[in-house]
Amino acid sequence: MYITCLDLEGVLVPEIWIAFAEASGIPELKRTTRDEPDYDKLMNWRLGILKEHGLGLKEIQDTIAGIDPLPGAKEFLDKLREICQVIIISDTFSQFAGPLMAKLGYPTIFCNSLEVAPSGEITGFKMRCEQSKLTTVKALQSIGYDTIASGDSHNDLAMIKASKAGFLFRSTEQIKADYPELPAYEEYDELFEAIKAAIV
Repeated sequence: MYITCLDLEGVLVPEIWIAFAEASGIPELKRTTRDEPDYDKLMNWRLGILKEHGLGLKEIQDTIAGIDPLPGAKEFLDKLREICQVIIISDTFSQFAGPLMAKLGYPTIFCNSLEVAPSGEITGFKMRCEQSKLTTVKALQSIGYDTIASGDSHNDLAMIKASKAGFLFRSTEQIKADYPELPAYEEYDELFEAIKAAIV
């Protein structure tokens, strides 16, 4: 029995923080997990910038409302869900993901949550568990599933390497060069065929 575990941002939807960096005119916020492997460090740095500029959850959600899935993402997901179970495992937050899940046809997503003050200021974040992507894949394996995983960033590598089959998707040239043993794809059709072959 197979479950495919997919990253969200950069794989199915645009990077939320990059979109918000462009909308807010704060280029520093373009830094993502493709650039910074330490997620706690990255998030605390982002929260510091938001506080400095007096920005909160509402401003980010306003940006998210205008984000659509990447072209072909929903069709890819629909087709994939016909041949296996699919879970999106993301380091994003439930307060960000909701509108995007509606546009993707409400797939299952495991993500984290933000701590938000009554004023709307984001004061912190709560990770679902340590090393959430790897921990989730191992938990699925412990209950009898073979996992297939795909993502684009540093924080996806552990779940990709721990799975029966794992693929990079639209990753950086640096990550592809550092992990030449991982098949890397740029198009949904290629990724679908690779996952299908792994299941067969």
